[in-house]
Amino acid sequence: MKILKLRFGNLYLVKMSNRTIAKFACVVILLAGSGVLVTSCAQTKTEKRYDVNSSALSPDYDKPVIVGRIGSDEITESSGIAASQCQPGVLWTHNDSGDDAYIFAINLKGDHLGTWLVSGARNRDWEDIVAYKDPAGTCYLYIGDIGNNKGERSEQRVYRVKEPTASRDSKMTSKKNAGQTEPSEALIFKYPETPYDAETLMAHPESGDIYVLTKRIDGPVIVFKIRPLFGESAAVTAERIAEISLPAIPNGLLTGGAISPDAKHVVVCDYSAAYVLNLGTAANFDDIWKQAPVAVDLGDRKQGEAVTFGSDGRSIIATSEKKSSPIIEARRK
Repeated sequence: MKILKLRFGNLYLVKMSNRTIAKFACVVILLAGSGVLVTSCAQTKTEKRYDVNSSALSPDYDKPVIVGRIGSDEITESSGIAASQCQPGVLWTHNDSGDDAYIFAINLKGDHLGTWLVSGARNRDWEDIVAYKDPAGTCYLYIGDIGNNKGERSEQRVYRVKEPTASRDSKMTSKKNAGQTEPSEALIFKYPETPYDAETLMAHPESGDIYVLTKRIDGPVIVFKIRPLFGESAAVTAERIAEISLPAIPNGLLTGGAISPDAKHVVVCDYSAAYVLNLGTAANFDDIWKQAPVAVDLGDRKQGEAVTFGSDGRSIIATSEKKSSPIIEARRK
């Protein structure tokens, strides 16, 4: 996908060619405060445009800093990112569709810490990854095979696999000498109405509930909640619980997200920025979806599809697709 990002005052206009955006007829965008009117009429696999209002960035985060670059030539489409809860400083990522079922461990500098083939899994359209630590202290990785660009998949999968041990001394430096994970388990789910495309997977750090957030060009993000019934042969029906409208146009083009380790914050992203939702004093976690997302600057990303919280919850970490992707960190003040 090619992206050209233009700035008009405090607004961003991004021009892209992206196979993941559904067909639409015409988008008319009035750039608030800039006096510029942009009209874009397009079809699937042609150029699209959208803008993000960056005039009201969250005061809670410092400016983004590039802290490293992904060193492995085999990580070409970092579509998801997760910070280990058992191995400090270890990040997990994977490629988008087109790759086999590989996961990669890196650190914040981008040093490669190992490659593993996920046993019993298939990469149809992997879009996001979550690091989850269960009540017994065992760490798992959840991998979201949730992409559905053409709307043809009636069922999606989330794979759960025990987190491998990563090391800078690892001899599993590439796919040719990759390690093999323990057998994975699949959670099969379907949506209650029509199929959706999605690129955002989350897991609540305490309850274990799974959340899938849709990627839409024609409306706000839809939040689905799923019981974590891994290993069942029958598909679980996801529960539609909320909608989120991003301060961007379009307002539902979500490409990644995560829940903070203390379950008090949610971060999501699209191609231009991150957006944070804060639980505040609410006791019920699902009240967080009622909060207004506030933008966080992630700097310039070629194709930003991955975002997460650091293992301590004090920073937002993001990557981009393409080789040698920058690893971006925005620290909470």
